Order: sequence, then C-alpha cells, then structure tokens
Amino acid sequence: MKSTYYIIYFIIISFIGFVTMGVDKRKAIYKRWRIPEKRLWFIALIGGAVGTWLGMMVFHHKSRRILFVIGFTVLAIIDISIMLFLFN
Repeated sequence: MKSTYYIIYFIIISFIGFVTMGVDKRKAIYKRWRIPEKRLWFIALIGGAVGTWLGMMVFHHKSRRILFVIGFTVLAIIDISIMLFLFN
C-alpha cells in the first residue's frame, strides 16, 4: 500500500514537470519572463524527471542543451528504476 503512494507521487510530480516545461517553452517563444533553470532541475530531482524529460522531447525545449538532455535522461532512468523497485 505504501508503494502506491510513491507511485502516485511520481505521477503527480512528473505531470508538474511536463507542464512546467511546456509553460517555459511557451514563455520562451513569446519572449516573456522564464522559469528559472534551477526550478526545472529541482522538479526533476524530486521525482519529476520523467515528466521533464517528456516535456523536453514533446515541446523540443532545452533539447539542444547537452546538460539537460543527459541530466534529465539519467534522472528519468533513476526515477523509473525506483518506481519499478517499489512496484515489485
């Protein structure tokens, strides 16, 4: 039962990461105030890496920055590994 809460947490924080990447991309297009990169990294570090990675791919946002591509990919793999461990 406890692992179910962790899975729900990962889903919610990943959704927040995905939406945040989309919002930041939209702000970049319209040259508006941007979401700080530290906030994007923070969301990824606290479990939202899958969402931020998906947002990066879907919105083509930060996808030219190698640190984001490698970092979000590694964090997403770690998050998925943790979820699989908790689910089994």
